[in-house]
Amino acid sequence: MDPDFGVDIEEMGRVFDTADVIVVRFHVIPERLLMDMRVGPGDPPLIRLVPPVSSAEERYRYLQEQRPRMPLPDQITVVAWPRYVQVMRDIGLWRHIEDRLVREGGEGLQRLCDDAFQQVRSAERIEVAAAIRGSEGYEALWERTPSSR
Repeated sequence: MDPDFGVDIEEMGRVFDTADVIVVRFHVIPERLLMDMRVGPGDPPLIRLVPPVSSAEERYRYLQEQRPRMPLPDQITVVAWPRYVQVMRDIGLWRHIEDRLVREGGEGLQRLCDDAFQQVRSAERIEVAAAIRGSEGYEALWERTPSSR
């Protein structure tokens, strides 16, 4: 367990290297990063930012809808990432995801991986800005008072 992160970085890397279906929960955004590393004829690996679900069964149904030619996985591995996605890239964890997707599905998957990274980073920025502004779902701690000139 890495005391700076509260998670075992090496173990998370192993999960990204070996698990068939992975869901990453980020601390700032409600969406999840879904990665299905399985391949089949005409079915390359999948990486996508997806909405949260209320149960494992709902996630299995989602996978069945999105990948009807693929059998349901034996399990879905869920990992929580307590930092921003940029930190995942900075410490080399994102490289595990990129390498695995390219290994399983070819060089064309690099673009999908880059797109997914940008989507997560953008969603994080939008959520942080909403929190700072005290937007819906957040309570402003300080209100700007009109200046009297």
